[in-house]
Amino acid sequence: MKKSSLAVALPALVLTGLLLSGCGMFRSEKAWQTAKQQSPLEIPPGMDTPNASAALVIPPTGGNQPTANGATARVGNNVGTITDGFILADTVDNTYRRVGEALSNGEIGTLQSHDDAAHSYSLSVMASDQPAEKPGFLSRMLGIGGGHSAGPNVAPRQVVVTVNSSGQGSSEVRAQGEAAAVAKVVDSLKSRMGGKG
Repeated sequence: MKKSSLAVALPALVLTGLLLSGCGMFRSEKAWQTAKQQSPLEIPPGMDTPNASAALVIPPTGGNQPTANGATARVGNNVGTITDGFILADTVDNTYRRVGEALSNGEIGTLQSHDDAAHSYSLSVMASDQPAEKPGFLSRMLGIGGGHSAGPNVAPRQVVVTVNSSGQGSSEVRAQGEAAAVAKVVDSLKSRMGGKG
């Protein structure tokens, strides 16, 4: 019984070996041996790399000008003005009224003046000159270190809140002033009014 299975397996093994090695048996020359070197590609005139001499020009000190929305960056030790805000799905007049109600109780800051024609409020906010770090997940879960910690230079900071149209049926609430005070005002208003953005 063993001789018959060996007699069948041995010719099958020899035939498989011949088939696998026979791929190159009928070709006398390999294509890669006859390949010729082509000339390298040439870049057409005028298609060279662009001039990059002005790509990394550093602007002069104090050259950071406010953008259209009023945001400027921090330059040196000077705290620049920053604008931040959110959008509400409500008319400008209703949003202006709601912002006034949120600011009138004095919890966010002291309301100093308002301009109904420009839809703006001016208020004084007690805040540090540095934005406070938000507590981590574990601190929030355990209730330790919650809230904004007072920084070294807590003082009244001026913030101007304006309400403008932001398309059909929605308004944009923007706060402008020093970063920590703006963050405090925007976070408080957004949480009370349900704004997005």
